[in-house]
Amino acid sequence: MNKLGFGIVGCGAIAPLHAEAIKSLSDTALLVAVSSNIKEEAKAFGEKYGIDWYEDYHDLLSRNDIDVVCVCTPSGTHAEIAMEAARFGKHVLVEKPLDINLERIDSIIRTCEKAGVKLGVVFQLRFTKAFQMTYQAVRNGRFGRLVLGEARVKTYRSRDYYKSSDWKGTWAMDGGGALMNQSIHAVDLLQWMMGPVKSVYAYTDTLVHEIEVEDTAVAVLRFANGALGTLVGSTATFPGLPKYLEIHGSTGGVVVEEDTIKKWNFSEKREEDKLAGQTGGEIGSAYSDPVKGLSFAGHKLVIKDMIEAILDNREPLVNGWEARKSVEIILAVYKSARSGKEINLPL
Repeated sequence: MNKLGFGIVGCGAIAPLHAEAIKSLSDTALLVAVSSNIKEEAKAFGEKYGIDWYEDYHDLLSRNDIDVVCVCTPSGTHAEIAMEAARFGKHVLVEKPLDINLERIDSIIRTCEKAGVKLGVVFQLRFTKAFQMTYQAVRNGRFGRLVLGEARVKTYRSRDYYKSSDWKGTWAMDGGGALMNQSIHAVDLLQWMMGPVKSVYAYTDTLVHEIEVEDTAVAVLRFANGALGTLVGSTATFPGLPKYLEIHGSTGGVVVEEDTIKKWNFSEKREEDKLAGQTGGEIGSAYSDPVKGLSFAGHKLVIKDMIEAILDNREPLVNGWEARKSVEIILAVYKSARSGKEINLPL
C-alpha cells in the first residue's frame, strides 16, 4: 500500500509530537517536509528529521507527494493555512482549537467540503481508553438520567511561558487564555459526554499574569437535556494539578484524572467494569508544563484515525463540526463574563 505523505506547517512546541507520531506509523505514513516562517526553526526541524524544509508554507503545499498537512501554528492563523491547504487538494489536520472565530471555522469547514478533502482536529483525549469507556457508558444509558458534569483544569504557566512567544496570551492569536488554550480539551470532553450546552453564566479574570486574556475562569452550564455543569480553568494555580472530568447521573458516576479512571460506580454491575482500573498513562500530562510531560501516543491515535478516514472515505472522529462545539462554548463563556448575563447557545 502506498504511504500517505505528510507535511507540517509550524515548528513550535507541539510540532515534534506530530513528527514522532507520523514516524511511528511508518507502514502508512511518511513525513515529507516542514515549513516555518522562522528560517532557523524550519532548518533545524528539517535536519533533525531528515526532511525538506521551507520558509513559505506554499512551497510545501505545492508538492505532489504531500497528501496531508498538519497545521501547528498559532491558533489565530489556523483558518488561513487550513483553507489554503484545502485549495491545494490536501487533507487537513489542525491542532486545537480549529480556530478562535466561528465565522472562520465555518469557512474552513466549507472550504474543505468544497475541495473534497478530510478535515480533522487534534483532540487526542477522545481516543484514550478512559474516555472511550466513559463515552460508551453514556451511550449505553448506564448513568441513567445525566445530572451533573464537571471539568476542572487547574494548570500553571509561568511568566516565561507567556514571554516565550509574542502571540501567547493575546486575543488576536491565542483567542483566549486558560479556557481557549489550556482547557479546551476538557470542554470538548464535557460536551461530548453530556450533550449540547443550552446556556452558560460565567466569570473570568486575569489575576496573576500580565496578559490580555484570562488566566482564571469559572462557568456554570445548563445542558439541553436539563443536566447542569461546572467548568473551572486556570493557568495561575501554582504548581498545577491534574485535570479532572466527572460525569454523574441517577444510576452511575465516573471520575477521570488526566486519562486515568479513578471512580467507576454504577448501580448495575457488568463484566466490562473490570477494565476500568486498567486505564491511564497513555498520553502523559501537561498541567505544570505545556509539552514536557506529553507523549506522542495521543497524536499517534489521532493521525492513525485521520489516515483511516482518508483510506476508508469516512469522517475523522473529530471533524470540523465536532471541533466547532468547544470553541462556541468558550466564546459563550467569554460573552457572559463580559456582559454579566446568562448566554444562550447557539450563539
